[in-house]
Formats: sequence, C-alpha cells, structure tokens
Amino acid sequence: MSEPAAGTPLISVVMPCHNAGPYLEEAVCSALDQEAVRTELVLVDDGSTDDSRSIADKLVTRYPGLLTVLHSERLGPYPARNLALKHARGELIAFLDADDWWEPDALAKLQSALLTSAADIAYCGWQNVGTGITSAPYVPPAYEAEDAAAHFVRTCPWPIHAALIRRRVVDAVGGFSEQRYSAMDYHFWLRAYGHTQRIVRVPEVLAYYRWHGSGQVSAVKWRQVLDALWAQQDFISRHPDLVAHIDPSGMVDLTEGRVLREAYRAVWKRDLLSAHALFRHAAKAGSGKIGDMRHLITAKLPLPLYKKLFLLGDALTGALTNRK
Repeated sequence: MSEPAAGTPLISVVMPCHNAGPYLEEAVCSALDQEAVRTELVLVDDGSTDDSRSIADKLVTRYPGLLTVLHSERLGPYPARNLALKHARGELIAFLDADDWWEPDALAKLQSALLTSAADIAYCGWQNVGTGITSAPYVPPAYEAEDAAAHFVRTCPWPIHAALIRRRVVDAVGGFSEQRYSAMDYHFWLRAYGHTQRIVRVPEVLAYYRWHGSGQVSAVKWRQVLDALWAQQDFISRHPDLVAHIDPSGMVDLTEGRVLREAYRAVWKRDLLSAHALFRHAAKAGSGKIGDMRHLITAKLPLPLYKKLFLLGDALTGALTNRK
C-alpha cells in the first residue's frame, strides 16, 4: 500500500454502527486501509445488540491509534454522526456507514481533486449493491459545470459516503440536523452547498452502497418524499439568491410536482399507504390540477376506507377484464 506524502492532511472517517456485525470489519478495513492518505476512523456503536461491539473492540487492536470507538444508546445514525464529529481530529471529513465500502484509492482520488482545485467538497460515482439488487454503476454529472443549484434542488446529489468535505464546512453548517431522518443526508448536502459552491467531481465509481430492502428508512416512500420536500423548501428559503434563476413553474415542478409524481407512482405500485399520504399532502398544498381531483378527493378519506375503495376498484376491473 502506497504511503501518504509528507504534509498530507488527516482525513477523519465518521461511521455510525447499529447491528452491522456481518459487514463491520469490511467497512472498517475499507476506511483504514486506504492508499496514500492519512486516515483515522471514529466509530460510534449505537446500541448494537449483535456482535458489532466485540468486533469493533478487536479492530482497535489491529489499528492502534487510528480507530476510536464510542458508544451511544440507540440515538439513530445522525446523532451518532454528530457525536463522532465531536471527536474527529481531521481537516477533512468523510462519512462511511458500517455496511458500505470504498475502492482502496477512493479517498486519495477525492483528496487530490479537492486540494488541486481548491474545492471544499469533492464527490464521485457510486453503485448500489445487495441481494436482489440490479443497479449499474453511476457517475453523476459535473454539477459544477451545469446548473448545480437546480440539480441539488431536484434530488440528493450523492449518497453520504460518495464525497469528501472540509471540516470547516461541516462546522459552519453545524453538522447534521436531526429533524427529518429520512432526508438528513440530503439536508446536510443542501446546507453544505448553500455554504460553499466550490465543488469538484471525480468521474469514477469509488463508493458502494449496500441496500438491504424494506428495512431501510429510505424504503418508506411517502416519508422519504415529504422529508425531501422539507429539505428542499428549507434550502430555498435560506438561499433565494442561489435559486432566483429558476422560474416559478420550474420550481414547483422540482418540489410539489415531484410529490404528485411520486403519488401516482405509488398508486401504480399499489403502495396505498404512500399514495394516500402523498395525495393528501398535494390536496393540502393545492398543487393538483383538475385531472388529479379524483385522487385528491379520495385521499381525504381515512386510510382504511381509501384502501377499500382501491381494492374494490381493482376487483371490478378484474371482473370486467375476465368477461371479455
């Protein structure tokens, strides 16, 4: 493994962990065996009930002076990250969850891009992996060469571990908010971009995100969508200068329009819990049109009755189809 050059800044890797025993060693080694950089890892075991704590303790002996293990009592990943940030010593910060991993040269490439371009955030491509997951490697566009603000308002620009950020920016935005858990990564990157627009892309897939399916917070679609809307609206209200060039209809399409589109997608997937919540929000926000009225009106019904109406409609459609 190549050694870091003299004067290389320290990178603090922040890792929350809750019951990640099967993947923890791989994640820790991925962070601390990075090539040509100086890293430390601050790991917060957040009330694990599996063997994560014992695995972490053994890894401390493998990486003396490089791995700090802290403990919290099931606060959640964002308070855990904030706790780790209080103990991080590095000038640069990277985030890695306890079940994800990087290419061995990921941090070296991100650091080189950040330092060479005098940027505050360097980001890269990633790939979603996991049992039953079919996802192609993805390299995002060079946001800094396009309308970055519109890209950031449209969607979260990258997952939490696909970027390297200067500590001063993390401190300036106050770390992670703890208000809307399913959008906290998105909210963090929006706030960071609001503070600094000096970003740079490394056009390679260097990070891997392990998807576990319906157990993840982000799998609760209606909550994810509405929390993302909250993050968007917070960014827009705080930084009107960055989005002033986006025409009002375009802004509605990026925000409330997305909620409505996701509501229809939920209907098509028969995720009626999400459809009900999203159409109900759209009705309150007044974002629907005449063609949406049937969905907006029925969403005002209690959820059990809303579901019964859809099931009845499916049954009638099936019966008519069988008669043909």
